[in-house]
Amino acid sequence: MLVIRPIIQEDYPALHQCAVESGHGFTSLPVNEEQLRNRIDHSIDSFQKDVTEPGVEGYLMVGQDSVTGEVTGTTGIEAAVGLDSPFYNYHISKVVHFSRKLDVHNVVKVLTFGSNYTGSTEICTLFLRPEYREGLNGRLMSKARFLMMAEHPHRFSDTIFAEMRGVSDKEGESPFWKWLQKHFFSIDFTEADYLTGIGYKGFIADLMPKLPIYVSLLSKEAQAVIGKVHDNTKPALKLLENEGFRCRGYVDIFDAGPTVECDLRSIESVRNSFKAKVIITEHSSSQQYLIANTSFENFRATATTAAYDKATDTVHLTPEAAEALQVDVDDYVRLLAQ
Repeated sequence: MLVIRPIIQEDYPALHQCAVESGHGFTSLPVNEEQLRNRIDHSIDSFQKDVTEPGVEGYLMVGQDSVTGEVTGTTGIEAAVGLDSPFYNYHISKVVHFSRKLDVHNVVKVLTFGSNYTGSTEICTLFLRPEYREGLNGRLMSKARFLMMAEHPHRFSDTIFAEMRGVSDKEGESPFWKWLQKHFFSIDFTEADYLTGIGYKGFIADLMPKLPIYVSLLSKEAQAVIGKVHDNTKPALKLLENEGFRCRGYVDIFDAGPTVECDLRSIESVRNSFKAKVIITEHSSSQQYLIANTSFENFRATATTAAYDKATDTVHLTPEAAEALQVDVDDYVRLLAQ
């Protein structure tokens, strides 16, 4: 059984391994001990913090095999981005060039540099180790965050978004960044991505062009990847699209991967989840659920079979499932049918 829980200090070696395995372009998991340990510390403080509205909190969780104890991946939420350090993106818009006298009418796309998601909640750092990419594990790692949001909405913004990993080759080079590097920067994509991951974002504002960039002036290779995702990211994008997330024209400033967003109340897993009182029984059911407890500091979520009784608003859990969720008889859990 895979169990999602808040990260603890002892998880550092596993988090570092996830950072190594995630590869280039995974900005939120830099292979840097100081930054990873700081992220763990910040998450621990955030889970213990009593808040009435979203702020600089960052919630990092891990998936753990309940039998072996092995950490299988990570998943995270940033409560409100851009409050303690700038959060940049490009917005794709259109400019019309028109001359009635010459009878010329051209519509061109432009990229405008900005910080439009400041204050919004970001779902991030979703990485599941390859050997565990089976069954409901991927869904659990992603949707556990939505169960948390449904139960504790005051901790999160009305707008939830995710930056999707853009196109890069096996060496970690981005066609989009190659064009920017040639004209405005003197560092390669992997270095820029790494510097951002460890918090050195000042160079972006210093060197990034401030005026809109005409897409037609970019190389053909750069134009071709704007708004496209890395092959490894396609399953994650599909899952979010099924939740109601859509791209509103914003892309990443490094690899031009799409940013997708959804109103918290409109997320399918938030809308369709429900609460029920726990009954513990040895009998199982064939119905699969994603289930989370209602605690925040001691949040737990797992995928398991359960029997829900709508008439009594109760759910029958096995002792193993109850132990994984750290709940007892008459406690409440939040369920999402699969």
